[in-house]
Amino acid sequence: MAVKYELVKKCKHTKARVGRLHTPHGVIDTPVFMPVGTQATVKTMTPEELKEIGAQIILSNTYHLYLRPGHELVRDAGGLHKFMNWDRPILTDSGGFQVFSLGPLRKITEEGVTFKSHIDGSQHFISPEKAVEIQMNLGSDIIMAFDECTPYPCTHEYARNSLERTTRWAQRCKRAHTREDQALFGIVQGGGFRDLREQSAKEIVDLDFLGYAIGGLSVGEPKAVMYEVLDYTVPLLPEDKARYLMGVGSPDCLLEGVSRGIDMFDCVLPTRIARNGTAMTSQGKVVIKNAAYTRDYSPLDPECGCYTCRTYTRAYLRHLFKAEEILALRLFTIHNLYFLLRLMENIRAAIMEDRLPTYKEEFFRKYGLINEEN
Repeated sequence: MAVKYELVKKCKHTKARVGRLHTPHGVIDTPVFMPVGTQATVKTMTPEELKEIGAQIILSNTYHLYLRPGHELVRDAGGLHKFMNWDRPILTDSGGFQVFSLGPLRKITEEGVTFKSHIDGSQHFISPEKAVEIQMNLGSDIIMAFDECTPYPCTHEYARNSLERTTRWAQRCKRAHTREDQALFGIVQGGGFRDLREQSAKEIVDLDFLGYAIGGLSVGEPKAVMYEVLDYTVPLLPEDKARYLMGVGSPDCLLEGVSRGIDMFDCVLPTRIARNGTAMTSQGKVVIKNAAYTRDYSPLDPECGCYTCRTYTRAYLRHLFKAEEILALRLFTIHNLYFLLRLMENIRAAIMEDRLPTYKEEFFRKYGLINEEN
């Protein structure tokens, strides 16, 4: 079996759990945050730096690698691990979210999706079988079924048709997948409708994937809606397999997702806001371009042990951003990823010691967040 989930500890107070995800390229401690390396690179970071800050697994994007440099080129280079010099686990998404985000540039049919490249306008077609073929050529440890990502808001009828197509596509993905050293995960859709989420979960679980993702969230809906969907959807997924919440990476959502039983997360948020000069810190967000930091000679986050915080001051970081120096992007990316990876490490420890609710409350208070449940 390519991937096996091992349950280590269940929280006494919440639905959170600690586990170990066994893959061909190593064991992953969960709950885990996966840095996003869209185009076979986590922006500004080397593989060695990612290992130094504790990244266990990264995510790459099927849509982007299909367009550039091409999945067959990656296959001929020895697969994605060798191509990008990363010897730890990789998850690739199916490209569904990117394709459906193209709006008027794409057309959905039962066979698949025809779309125009955002790079040069050339026309392409991806079917469930093609999405699996691309990911088999990439050689990632975990691959995702091709789904239709339901937008928010949408009608009940649209969400029902979308999830039923997602089920049919999932069946086709299973038939097309032949690599025994890869795990294929199914995706639950259904929008914000409980009956549809229940229908989708049953249909996808019945197909017996090696792991399950919850898709169609973090697409513009209020966080309260996302949490409600998780409350009634996660319990429908098997306890002996990994549960993945796609596209979520803010600290509050990570804590809320873990509390509801989610094992895996990914998001471009930490790297994207880094390039805008924003840092996640133990005291909340810091926007370094603000004039208040001009003569601030303290670390970015006094409680952080990353290279950036050990070495540079806020005043220097602000200077780099104002001068548009590339180093600023690197230093903020290092910090933000380190921050989230330490957060997940602390969450795992809190679950093991049955103190997750206390840790969550303390974190929210220091970070300046309001617990939406209360």
